[in-house]
Amino acid sequence: MPDMPNRLDNGKRKPNRLAQETSPYLQQHADNPVDWYAWGPEALERAEREDKPILLSIGYSACHWCHVMAHESFEDAEVAALMNRDYVNIKVDREERPDLDQIYQTAHQMFAQGAGGWPLTMFLSPDGTPFFGGTYFPKSARYGLPGFAELLERVAAIWRERRAEIGAQNAQVKLAFSHTLPAGGTHRSEFDDAPLRAMLGELRASFDARHGGFGAAPKFPHPTDLELCLRKGEGAIVRTTLTRMCEGGIYDQLGGGFCRYSVDQYWMIPHFEKMLYDNGPLLQLLADAWLVAADPLYARCAEETAAWIMREMQAPHGGYYSSLDADSEHEEGKFYVWDREQVKALLAPDEFQEIAAHYGLDRPPNFENRHWHFHVFAPCSNDKLLQAAKRKLLAARERRVRPGRDEKILVSWNALAMRGMAHAGRVFGRPQWVDSARRALGFVRARMWRDGRLLATAKDGRAHLAAYLDDYAFLLAALLELLQAGFASADLEFAEQLAEVLLEQFEDKEGGGFYFTARDHEQLLHRAKPGHDSAMPSGNGVAAFALNRLAALTGEDRYARAAERTLELFYRPMRERPAGFAQLAIALDEQLAPPAVLVLRGERAPLAHWVGELAREFLPDTLVLAIENGARGLPPALDKPARAEPVNGWLCRGVSCLAPIAALEELRSACKGAGLR
Repeated sequence: MPDMPNRLDNGKRKPNRLAQETSPYLQQHADNPVDWYAWGPEALERAEREDKPILLSIGYSACHWCHVMAHESFEDAEVAALMNRDYVNIKVDREERPDLDQIYQTAHQMFAQGAGGWPLTMFLSPDGTPFFGGTYFPKSARYGLPGFAELLERVAAIWRERRAEIGAQNAQVKLAFSHTLPAGGTHRSEFDDAPLRAMLGELRASFDARHGGFGAAPKFPHPTDLELCLRKGEGAIVRTTLTRMCEGGIYDQLGGGFCRYSVDQYWMIPHFEKMLYDNGPLLQLLADAWLVAADPLYARCAEETAAWIMREMQAPHGGYYSSLDADSEHEEGKFYVWDREQVKALLAPDEFQEIAAHYGLDRPPNFENRHWHFHVFAPCSNDKLLQAAKRKLLAARERRVRPGRDEKILVSWNALAMRGMAHAGRVFGRPQWVDSARRALGFVRARMWRDGRLLATAKDGRAHLAAYLDDYAFLLAALLELLQAGFASADLEFAEQLAEVLLEQFEDKEGGGFYFTARDHEQLLHRAKPGHDSAMPSGNGVAAFALNRLAALTGEDRYARAAERTLELFYRPMRERPAGFAQLAIALDEQLAPPAVLVLRGERAPLAHWVGELAREFLPDTLVLAIENGARGLPPALDKPARAEPVNGWLCRGVSCLAPIAALEELRSACKGAGLR
């Protein structure tokens, strides 16, 4: 394709290639004077043909510093001229292309010996091998960073004058990538709970007993770490953290939902972007914490978060949108923060008095020394007044200029939200939450499942990009949760189809574990096999967990063996360096003691009563499936005979099963551990 002309007949700049992309982040750069490409053969072939380095910029639509760099540099004609002269420029949405983001974040960490982030700015040889990089660069030198224009000229000179050194470094980079793959070497017979104990020990050591969470600022929610803690009896860690988060500014006190992280140790001031992938797991965690602690705060936050997901994040076609921006009107947090007099003018005097004491408006401003962001400073004294005030303030806030919403649909993030909505809906007896999850599943199946394979992203009627490990693994886990919220043979069949693709396209049958990209994915610099959790749980950890559970339902040994091989691969690094392996630790826990399967058979009404009662029990290692009498085509593990009693429960763990139980309280006791442990 020839270079696009810069101007239309009316003198306005013609949008660049990114105008044709599905990513809102890429579309945000469609009017840049930069000659951007999306990642693909056209850009790579041009770099090879013209012997130019690639300037790769990776970000996402809700990223504040991505916007800053775009305004400073990518919208600047002089900077763009340097980029267009010396580079082939590629813009990537890290949410649509996590495969590329993983590779080049790892490369940045190799170069910088430290953490990466977004925007990620990498300089590549035409074959995709990185030779230099960083994150945010200002247009002019400041913050101890070189100016971006100056950097562009320096790197272009290095490319022209020091090609042999770059070639030698590229060889070393490729070798270093080969060393990032886990080595394995453990047999199933060697498994014990040492990695679990080590992981919990590290979490206890880094736990902030006063403010909750782990470590110092900035603080991230880490829902997978908290899930492990709750499963293994570290309830105080979970309760303290969730309570401080629910009372903090990381939680939207008016509209529900959690922001991505807190910039301080108190959970007071967040980075204001709200991500779907955080809120699904946190909703699931709130439900489980409520089962353990019965704290009404968790029930309220779950209610508000589920309402926010359905109100603001669910598309009319059923899929869930990706995120809300941190900025509105080019200011971070402007949509969420308040002036005291503004609040006072909106409320009755007694309402203002209540909300001012509760959220700290009677204290100095806590955001940029001039605004207030709501954070619970004192207990509520009159809930009726507080709720009335919150409704008025939310209605007023709705009239503000809203943050941008990234409306692309990602399978992996949708799956995390489906799982959270289905689980919380079952626990709290809220069928509309389960229905919301089913609508999202319906969209994925109708629009993003083609010819037996998933597509990773969809927007504006267009679904594309080959799906990744996380898409398949997270969706499989979501289906297992939906099966417990309401059994459907079609869901079980779909789960098995996903499992077959995982084994065929992603599993390393010799070395164990799952690659992040499929066997027939485009060939990139590196094919990663990630085991650590990030802001989301590890795809390998979720795959091992979900396949092991699916094996318990279907009796398919290939699923169980694939889960086992994954843990054999990661067991040694989990034991030696346990931090970050919480999801794999949960999967290991269910290898050491197989998950229990409770099959309830009976008629619809009594079945629903039993399901509702058992949903009030914290049973993290038990799958509960209620199947009406007369269901056909079930696998043997689920195909239990009809009996005279209204409901019968068959409880099994591995190959050990209790006799069918027809009394609810007896079954409740059995589920809590009698007879099978």
